[in-house]
Amino acid sequence: QVQLVESGGGLVQPGGSLRLSCAASTSAFSIYTMGWYRQAPGQQREYVAGISSGGSTNYVDSVKGRFTISRDNAKKTLYLQMNSLKPEDTAVYYCTRIRSIWGDSIGSWGQGTQVTVSS
Repeated sequence: QVQLVESGGGLVQPGGSLRLSCAASTSAFSIYTMGWYRQAPGQQREYVAGISSGGSTNYVDSVKGRFTISRDNAKKTLYLQMNSLKPEDTAVYYCTRIRSIWGDSIGSWGQGTQVTVSS
């Protein structure tokens, strides 16, 4: 299975921005549909965004217009640009291989990266 390493999280004030990265261990990454999920304290892990190998994207309604998912297949890296961050975006963010751009993880999980939005 592909190994994934997330990075880029941190503490940011409301309205701020962060860019998350997810490095994959295999060049097969280029043909995978990939997604970002998040898990807030005491809550279930939830789907955030997905991107196909061809670049089609989908987002959960709560992040539409604020988050952008993208990928660089040459670098085997998935990104999540997060703008206009809100306190409710606070969570551990994970990347994973998904069955379609609407979600349904079919791969392993990395360790995640913590995003905290607070003043």
